[in-house]
Amino acid sequence: MRRRHERIQSEKSVARLGHRGHTVTCAGYARAYVKDIKTPQYFKRYQVKFRRRRSGKTDYRARKRLTTQDKNKYNSPKYRLAVRFSNRDICAQVIYATIAGDRVVASAYAHELPKYGLTCGLTNYAAAYCVGLLIARRTLTKYGLAEEYVGEEEPTGEDYNVEAGEGARPFKAFLDVGIKRTSTGAKVFGFLKGACDGGMDVPHNEKRFAGYDKDSKELDAETMQKYIMGGHVAEYMTDMLDEEPEKYNEHFKSYKDEGIEADDLEELYPKVHAAIRADPVHVKKARKMPAGAKSWKPKKMTYAEKKTALKAKLLAIKAGAESE
Repeated sequence: MRRRHERIQSEKSVARLGHRGHTVTCAGYARAYVKDIKTPQYFKRYQVKFRRRRSGKTDYRARKRLTTQDKNKYNSPKYRLAVRFSNRDICAQVIYATIAGDRVVASAYAHELPKYGLTCGLTNYAAAYCVGLLIARRTLTKYGLAEEYVGEEEPTGEDYNVEAGEGARPFKAFLDVGIKRTSTGAKVFGFLKGACDGGMDVPHNEKRFAGYDKDSKELDAETMQKYIMGGHVAEYMTDMLDEEPEKYNEHFKSYKDEGIEADDLEELYPKVHAAIRADPVHVKKARKMPAGAKSWKPKKMTYAEKKTALKAKLLAIKAGAESE
């Protein structure tokens, strides 16, 4: 009896020390070494992350550095060029932060590109370039800088940085990619290239553009130009058409419906770029009053009207129950 009591006491003492990294025993048998990474002290001090960080929408560490303005700027806005990618669209906005909340200066979307002649492949690298070009031209037009800062009208793939002119300085914004991975050749840098070629001043270097070789530390302009003009898509279309025609008909169905083939892409994208430069301004659709309505929103009923309506509703229900 005494030995059994001593064994139970020793098991309890070892179990209490188990979370510190001791060998835990049970029923007289030795078990493996146990160490709890997250101790009770960890959970006592755990702080829940912000809602938008938990949902993967905002990187607050990056946001703080993108929105914090120098004290000697005297409340002048610090603009962010934010871009977000979804499965079917690309959203781009020029934003600046205030204490009351963020303010959007201009925005552009990939679903606007059909207006400029691009109806297929609205989320690839070449489309991202078009969206960047569109928001750059739209923002500069809004501030009256479009004629002074034209940008790179014929993209050659070379890295381009706008230079200050004799008049107003170029519009400067910092790229905000959210939580997207910034690997070399990512579509987000195709968007950046379009914004820079559009005449906007976005601080960057060429190390993340498609075609950059980290060994030679040089950018292959031909590769970058091929991506801008959709050459990589054309190559993929050609290979798939030769090897897997059935998969091609399914994968590039939207291209086929529009009558676009691999050889047509090289001529298509320059036309889209020219159309964007010709008319980048977004025109809002006029709102129409709902048919038969005298105001935009229905007027609220008074207390007496609510009582009358409720009484009529109850009488209708009672009449329906009696008829059954």
